[in-house]
Amino acid sequence: MNLDVFLSVFTLMLIALGVNVLAIKIRIPYTVLLVVVGSLLVPVSRIESLSFITRFQLTPESLFFVFLPILIFESAYNMNFRNVKENKYSMGILAVLGLLISAVFIGFVGQWAFGLLGLEVPLLVTLLFGTIISSTDPVAVLSLFKEYGAPHRLTLIFEGESLFNDATSFALFLVFLDLFIHGYTGFPTLLSGLFSFTTMLVGGVIFGLLMGFMFSKLIQLVKGNEHLEITLTLLVAHFTFLLTELISEHVVVFGQQIRLSSIISTLIASMVMGNYGRYKMSHGVEEYMEKFWSYFAFVANSLVFILMGLMFANLSIDLKIAILPIITIIIVVAVARIASVYTSISIIHALKLEERIPQSWQQLLSWGSLRGALAIVMVLLIPDNLSLPGWTYSFSIKEFITAITIGCIYFTLLIKATTIGKIIRRLNIDAFSPQEELSYLKSKALIYKDLLDKLDDLYSNKQISEHQHQALSSYYRALHQQQRKLSRQNFDDSDRLIENMLRLYALGLEKAMLKEIFRREEINEAGYKKILDILEIQIERVERGRQQLKATNEHFSDWIYTRFINTIRRALFLSPKAPAPEEVYLYYRTQYKLISKAIRELSTLEQSHLSEIFDDKQAIENVLSVYRALQAQTEVHMNEQIESNQALLEQLNRQSADRVLHTLQGDILKQLHEDEIITPKLYISLNKELHE
Repeated sequence: MNLDVFLSVFTLMLIALGVNVLAIKIRIPYTVLLVVVGSLLVPVSRIESLSFITRFQLTPESLFFVFLPILIFESAYNMNFRNVKENKYSMGILAVLGLLISAVFIGFVGQWAFGLLGLEVPLLVTLLFGTIISSTDPVAVLSLFKEYGAPHRLTLIFEGESLFNDATSFALFLVFLDLFIHGYTGFPTLLSGLFSFTTMLVGGVIFGLLMGFMFSKLIQLVKGNEHLEITLTLLVAHFTFLLTELISEHVVVFGQQIRLSSIISTLIASMVMGNYGRYKMSHGVEEYMEKFWSYFAFVANSLVFILMGLMFANLSIDLKIAILPIITIIIVVAVARIASVYTSISIIHALKLEERIPQSWQQLLSWGSLRGALAIVMVLLIPDNLSLPGWTYSFSIKEFITAITIGCIYFTLLIKATTIGKIIRRLNIDAFSPQEELSYLKSKALIYKDLLDKLDDLYSNKQISEHQHQALSSYYRALHQQQRKLSRQNFDDSDRLIENMLRLYALGLEKAMLKEIFRREEINEAGYKKILDILEIQIERVERGRQQLKATNEHFSDWIYTRFINTIRRALFLSPKAPAPEEVYLYYRTQYKLISKAIRELSTLEQSHLSEIFDDKQAIENVLSVYRALQAQTEVHMNEQIESNQALLEQLNRQSADRVLHTLQGDILKQLHEDEIITPKLYISLNKELHE
């Protein structure tokens, strides 16, 4: 790289920052504005002093090996295994069957539509384009879903589909690219293509699991050395991606090249890291990881989308020739998306595989199908000299596919992305549930009540005059009374809604305390994950208006990782691994602590400022009765463990006390350093002494 290329990269990043600020102010999706600005940079770069701006350009290598692993890891790291399991049919059918329907529809209908325009485009070209354009990009859509309050399950389905159909799309793309290069020879070609497609998906999953668990174990080995932990998480995405490509290049079995999908292996490895490896990390690193990768993805997306705009402005194909085919194929792609979504979801509903997906959600899934980085990656991977007999146009196949691909991407970004908010509102998808509406009103009442208390404090400290105090107090008291009145009048079943809000509050307290207990190493990883899973299941139930518990002695299934390990053990004719007695005791002791914490907080609600929200005594008593029953039941389990092994209890309590005291020493030392009571030199010395 010369100086101009480096200058170009950093200038583009600076421009991207400015675009981000502007996008927030004018409320236009960030990625949309980036593409527009990228297009405008081409005429700007013709000024001699600014010509360096366009020196850095997207290449297949930079997109494929640098940017793509970052984008995959950032999305997959936060994808919960349990959420995937609960929505596996909707995600899987949309990502595989839906994508195949879309690609084939675009291939055949696209060829027919081009024929109406007088363009004789071979079927193989439109099928190749179909595999490129059928995968959805979640970047812009998910941010809009969050902004407009789309339901959690809908967001999960869309994100899961987007992640998994990237892998399906790319595998299918490689199969069709092979057909282009080596030609079609009948049934053996179909068989070879099917084998290649299957090994890419299945092999990618297996290799991704292997790499994910391997890197998780490596992180466990270096736990405590934060720099090494962060480096390993940085390596897992790119190393998995590159190693998968290396295997695909060189492994041949019985004369058949074994291909693995680098996208799906990186996706699975990233999910393993997010669901298993993150619990091996130091507390500070685990908290930092999300911000670290979010920033990385922000930089990658910024560069990709702004360079996408540059690519479109620099198209070598004449737009006068391309504009009609682009408009035509945009319509075909939009119809293909509708067909794939409705067909896939109809199958899910007909077979009763999952909870029904509302009609409004299906409409949003059909419209909110933006295209982005992966489509550009695949276009750039098409060889420049790719051709077919009979292709006599002045532009190459690659130039033609590039033009219609970027045209479709522009349409989804400029039209679909900018109208998603209106579609969500029109379909009433963002409407508050009764519980959310009551919570909204009561939260506002609480805010106004706290503001009134603050005004009294400001007046007593002579920070505002008596006149100002009276005027402001009168204003906020009226708002406070208005919110209270609305919350009383508008809800016939407010007692049930308040009870659900209480349950969510108590479960939130438990989750926060559980994380702190795990940080202090008072419970092992397996116990922590099991309890966390139980709490999250209960939270989701309450959010959907269901019972928190089916019964106070309800048995929750083991965490998915435990089941996975036990399945492997059974396959090797080994008995499932049973938890040790000390693990069982610590598990119940942690449960007891969490339940006791919830009971303490619920018991004092009437005296706290939260009484403004939780003002139903019967609701408080109902939730307390459940927790008291759980407390008694957990105490029985603890006593059973104590009676069976008294010596073990003494040992565990001593170990637990040692860990708590050790953690407390570290916290006190850190606070002394942050308050500048001790110098950095003393902090390093004392910290080293503590760890020794």
